Amino acid sequence: MKDAPALPRSLLVLGGTSEIALATARRLITRGARDVWLAGRPSPALEQAAGSLRALGAATRTVDFDALQPASHETALGKVFAEGAIDLVLFAFGVLGDQAHDEREPLRAVRIAQTNYTGAVSAGLVAASALQAQGHGSLVVLSATAGERARRADFIYGSSKAGLDTFAQGLGEALYGTGVRVMVVRPGFVRTRMTAGLPREPFATTPQAVAAAIELGLRRGSETVWVPGVLRLVMAALRHAPRALLRGLAL
Repeated sequence: MKDAPALPRSLLVLGGTSEIALATARRLITRGARDVWLAGRPSPALEQAAGSLRALGAATRTVDFDALQPASHETALGKVFAEGAIDLVLFAFGVLGDQAHDEREPLRAVRIAQTNYTGAVSAGLVAASALQAQGHGSLVVLSATAGERARRADFIYGSSKAGLDTFAQGLGEALYGTGVRVMVVRPGFVRTRMTAGLPREPFATTPQAVAAAIELGLRRGSETVWVPGVLRLVMAALRHAPRALLRGLAL
């Protein structure tokens, strides 16, 4: 019987103030992770997040990272990998935007695409190269069900997540057999600060539930994780639904 994949002892979180990322880091620390890097723009929130993980017993450091500055990604991530092997890199950065405003101001829409997709392409390739060089590791990429089918309500954000999802899947194929694997996580609506004030959608979930699903996916060696799991079936139906039907549902 094949041994279950080991949970990480060290991790690098890109998007170090993300509620989902921090819930995941806390869960992995309770499972034995001891070295954590939180990457993000310098801020009191980033330092506070690092302090909260240190209080759990993990050696936690921060590193400057800006998704909108791809030219800096190799240096930023190189600094982390130069300090020692990283078992898991979690991609948890991104912006939701405001669909109505973003449609009226194209530069805002471009910023969403650059953050959620272009920044992830750059950082993803840099991280993948570093993991290959050390011979092992996992990339966990937070995608979203919004990328599965274009919706009037959030197609700018959804299109950026669709690009991210396709890139992550392709990167997983490129890394197959190298000792490095990619796991794509597709949560539905997650109740966080970022979604506060938005109408709650069906099958809403929490950062803690996403963290639990990530742990289970890592243990199983999964390539794709849906949160909650029922969304796999829901999105399969919506993916093939006629446009006229979706317009009638006002999704």
